[in-house]
Amino acid sequence: MRAPRTMPDWDRSRSGELPDADRAVTALYLAHYRPLVRVAALLVQDLAMAEEIVQDSFVAVHAAWRRLPDADHALTYLRRSVVDRSRAALRQHVTVDKLAPRLAPDPPSGRGEASIEVERSAFISALWTLPLRQREVVVLRYFADLPETQVASATGISEDAVKAHAARAMSSLRTELGKA
Repeated sequence: MRAPRTMPDWDRSRSGELPDADRAVTALYLAHYRPLVRVAALLVQDLAMAEEIVQDSFVAVHAAWRRLPDADHALTYLRRSVVDRSRAALRQHVTVDKLAPRLAPDPPSGRGEASIEVERSAFISALWTLPLRQREVVVLRYFADLPETQVASATGISEDAVKAHAARAMSSLRTELGKA
């Protein structure tokens, strides 16, 4: 006697029945995609790159779903992935800038108001004068409105370090914006 065949995940998703990981990641995506893109865009200052970073992070969460104890850990993992991938993108960008020949800038494109608004804001310009870790803390703490414990988890530093980076960053921002 043969054991009953179970339907593969890809067949279940076609029939309308989604596996747990698909359902959970879809719910996370619907609730957190835009705020995470905003965070990544503030960190890397490139909307297209930010969207790619967040999409890759969702793929990573889906792949790691079975190792995550619950949805709260999945969101923590997702935020950490966005921060880590943003750091990696910035490192790669710096390396490419050092090695690439200087080319004429691309003409403006109709990419949308979001990218134009990010580029023109005096605050965003001041934000980019901060060291990377301070910028991460400010973006996660004040733009993503995360408590210090979650900022610490997303950045891989202690809560005391989050407080110290935030204080130094706010002081620097006040000074920088006072010049403008």
